[in-house]
Amino acid sequence: MCTFIQTTQELNELCSRLQTHPFITVDTEFIREKTYWPQLCLIQIASTDEAVCIDPLAKDINLQALFDLLQNGKVVKVFHAARQDIEIFYHLTAKIPFPVFDTQLAAMVCGFGESVSYQNLVQKLSGIHLDKSMRFTDWSHRPLSDKQIQYALADVTHLRDIYQKLTDILHQTGRTNWICDDTATLTSPQLYENDSALAWKRLKLNSHNPLYLALCQALAAYRENEAKRLNRPRKHIIRDEILLELAANAPETAEEMSKMRGLPQGFAKGRMGKDILKIITETKQQNPDSYPVIPKPYELPRQAKAVSKMLRLLLMIKSVENDVAEKLIATPDELDQLAAEDNPDINVLKGWRYQLFGKEALALKEGKIAFRYNPEKHQIDVISEP
Repeated sequence: MCTFIQTTQELNELCSRLQTHPFITVDTEFIREKTYWPQLCLIQIASTDEAVCIDPLAKDINLQALFDLLQNGKVVKVFHAARQDIEIFYHLTAKIPFPVFDTQLAAMVCGFGESVSYQNLVQKLSGIHLDKSMRFTDWSHRPLSDKQIQYALADVTHLRDIYQKLTDILHQTGRTNWICDDTATLTSPQLYENDSALAWKRLKLNSHNPLYLALCQALAAYRENEAKRLNRPRKHIIRDEILLELAANAPETAEEMSKMRGLPQGFAKGRMGKDILKIITETKQQNPDSYPVIPKPYELPRQAKAVSKMLRLLLMIKSVENDVAEKLIATPDELDQLAAEDNPDINVLKGWRYQLFGKEALALKEGKIAFRYNPEKHQIDVISEP
């Protein structure tokens, strides 16, 4: 059976076979060093019967059958650390694959630690040491060698066993539904829509001056749109440090801009230079009330700081007791909010998180439980107060 598909007919026949399976494992190889959008170079797919690599760079290949398969609600799509793979397919189709199972997410529920790698998960569950010697290979180069293809296939063949073992653990522990909320977040289209208006929030800002922030916002949005339009990395359009300098200096003429360090010769009089000068002028003319404001960092009330520290200790204890990654149960911000507020609207107080941690967290706040060191077991016990 062919393990490297390069024609539409072969792909259509493959997808027809895969439609009958309850699940398939999926992985991708891509590069994005020279582009804004990831360039898809290889797709690996496996069922319980077969494993293949699909060549999206093959001449005239039509991937529609694969895209239809990814939308088949009867076939679970299994990924490990799915976000980047989903981003690729969402960019190509404007649709999220469904239903999705992320083994990294499931592993956190099953007690394998936070953000466990595929390599480590395979080793822990199957005892197999994966060869990662081709981790930095150029997957856009053709032809691919047999060794490269076999290496790529390992990313989906072992994933079959990992998926089945994790689903068994979830079923045995009654935790199958625990990953539903996090999977819903992972498969939300909003996660993959790079809103240009929010691009400035990725910058390491040097000031909270309102005009400076407004210029950073406008210039970052311009850069983001240019990067998308030209399909080039942001730093190839304007580097972060140059963008911040432009916002800080706010040049009003090409002559002023040309005196800035780091800009290519002639940039100020070119198209982008003119665009930036126009943006600076327009931003300065806006009503200052429209300028963005960075809220002051939330400061935990003094009386709540001790409570927050105790909640962190309780979280660590419950995480160890139940073999669930701490960050999957609660975030530091949620713990601070829980310490400071009476009825915060946070996930910790909902569903399985409430049963596992939230209920005792509230009891701790009410003084109904305490901690005691157990010297025999070298551990801290949670005890109920009368």
